[in-house]
Amino acid sequence: MTTVPTQLDLGTCYPRVQQFYATQMRLLDERDITGYASTFTEDAEFAHTPGRPPARTRSGIVEDLTDFHRRFADDPMQRRHWVNMIDLKPADGGGLVSTAYCLVVKVRPGKEPVFVSCVMHDVLVDVEGQLLTRSRHITYD
Repeated sequence: MTTVPTQLDLGTCYPRVQQFYATQMRLLDERDITGYASTFTEDAEFAHTPGRPPARTRSGIVEDLTDFHRRFADDPMQRRHWVNMIDLKPADGGGLVSTAYCLVVKVRPGKEPVFVSCVMHDVLVDVEGQLLTRSRHITYD
């Protein structure tokens, strides 16, 4: 496994991280759960809902998010995740620590949008030229 560039290269990898998040969030918003899980490492950890244990591994993320979205099967709600204010630092052992704000907009036909604000705490790594999430822990405001 290779790692994402060091402190000296943080400025050049910032657009790469932005593009990664744009692709990753589009997959999530389209409910392409398998595609979204593929943006995590095989041994990833993903904690997204308070009170629920973190999902571990790609297949665990698919199982967790499939179960999570079952609750909304008859709900026409569309979620849009907007990631911004990305702060990058080198991670111990390689990769990047990314702390970013995420605004989740929940839209239902004929209703006012509902906004949820949270912070994503990620460790990102480069695996054979592909940026992946090793861990994600989400905290809510």
